Amino acid sequence: MTPTRPLARLTACALALAVAACAVPPPASMPGGNATPPATAPGTDPLPPPLPKMPFEQARAQFVRDTAARTGLDPATIEATLAKAQKRDSIIAAMSRPAEAKPWRDYRPIFLTDARINGGRAFMEQHRAELASAEARYGVPAEIITAIIGVETQYGGNKGSYPVLDALYTLAFWYPRTGDPAKADREDRREAFFRNELYNLFALGKETGFDISQLKGSYAGAMGWGQFMPSSYREFAVDGDGDGRRDLFDSTDDVFHSIANYFVKKGGWTRGGVVAVRALRDPTVQPPFEPDALDPIYSLAELRTKGYTPVGPAPVGVPAVPLRFDGVEGPEYWITYRNFYAITRYNISKHYAMAVYQLAESIAGRPIPPRPADR
Repeated sequence: MTPTRPLARLTACALALAVAACAVPPPASMPGGNATPPATAPGTDPLPPPLPKMPFEQARAQFVRDTAARTGLDPATIEATLAKAQKRDSIIAAMSRPAEAKPWRDYRPIFLTDARINGGRAFMEQHRAELASAEARYGVPAEIITAIIGVETQYGGNKGSYPVLDALYTLAFWYPRTGDPAKADREDRREAFFRNELYNLFALGKETGFDISQLKGSYAGAMGWGQFMPSSYREFAVDGDGDGRRDLFDSTDDVFHSIANYFVKKGGWTRGGVVAVRALRDPTVQPPFEPDALDPIYSLAELRTKGYTPVGPAPVGVPAVPLRFDGVEGPEYWITYRNFYAITRYNISKHYAMAVYQLAESIAGRPIPPRPADR
């Protein structure tokens, strides 16, 4: 989670879950998780202000001083841990291949497979009681929690093999720059984001007792079953099993409750709310209204004037936003609501959110409405 998610994500996954950000081998899901990061970090927080430009050794020394001051850790301890970190070219290469850049017709088949659907059903049956507990507490359906884990780590089967310390160290200090002045500010902010996540990794280690040099995760530094970035782990992880610890590596109770907590606290998930409905777009309404923003801010009446009609029942009086997806049979139009937006806070890609939604529906045995005939 996110980047602040699990997965909120550089790629839509590195800077996005805030958790939430993705152990599936690249280019599978990087939240979040998404070669340059989106405008928001895991989850949707704006990237932090750019850091002053300085040589590597000076920047590293500044990081040690700042982290020691913020965490209370001995600078020598921070230095000793950083001495174990390695720059990995494989991490830089992986960050350049985000699956979220694929069109929907190519992205969907990665996750909407019989194996992943059937695996989700088996997983949900195996963990029925724990998932029900999280759903009752937070209002996030068990199939949504399950789908997140299915997309992020194939139901815990692939939580990532990169040392988290190496991933964050590489991206904080060694991610290459293009030299394009138009991209400099964004590249500065990306660097600041990952240095902040590296700081949060040290803070997490102090708070939990984890040996951070031994933690494994995604190429963007996301960890555990739900792929939380360190900042999201610190902010949104909860103790679901009552043992006094927040363990997103080995406690499925903690994992389920933490993902649900992230959806509510970070995304504003509404208990019982609709995620998305199919829509028709009237081609005679010109110019086409196809917003890039994911925020649900339009009334159904406004959408009708802009050419959008829901296919089937749709909630009245609930703000929404229309989104276009380039499907196999042509453009697909959906009207999406607050709970769809909440999924995008885990990974800011609309493709990611739709894959999670459709996987959840399939796991629950609800058919995905077919694409309506063009008008």
